[in-house]
Amino acid sequence: MSELTLLLLRIGFLVLLWAFVFAVVYSLRADLFGVKVRRMPEPQAAATPAAASAAASAATAAAPSVKPAPPLKGGKATTATVSRIVITSGPKTGLELPLGTEPLTIGRSSESGLVVRDDYTSSHHARLLLWGDQWMIQDLDSTNGTWHDGVRVATPVPVIVGAPIKVGATTFELRK
Repeated sequence: MSELTLLLLRIGFLVLLWAFVFAVVYSLRADLFGVKVRRMPEPQAAATPAAASAAASAATAAAPSVKPAPPLKGGKATTATVSRIVITSGPKTGLELPLGTEPLTIGRSSESGLVVRDDYTSSHHARLLLWGDQWMIQDLDSTNGTWHDGVRVATPVPVIVGAPIKVGATTFELRK
């Protein structure tokens, strides 16, 4: 084997080794610190037409607005009267959590409001939040996705009372 071929093989092996090291470091960073979470825009209160148009033009210039999807499968979307979340299957079956007005983060991280310890749940997997007078479910760019009433959540969608929400191997639902 010539000296040039041997040198190229060594350099190629070194590049491959460094690519592997960077992939491991990136994966560890994502697991330890999570991914960047997109914020939901605040619902607009009753505003004057001039202030509303100024806010709308500022919002479109800064970032695209997120519009809620219509309720799924003809069910009624929830309102702020929902008082609890109930886990119906998974490691914590039967657990009931009261809901306030604060967003509830669901994931493997100990910082989450609802900690779900399974291999199919991301550190910061999903978030339930009260948007105006309606509960919304938002996927936080999780690997395995968040499912609401059998449909994968791509954008924040209104939650239907009693409809199953699946995060990893855990299923839960909102109840009054």
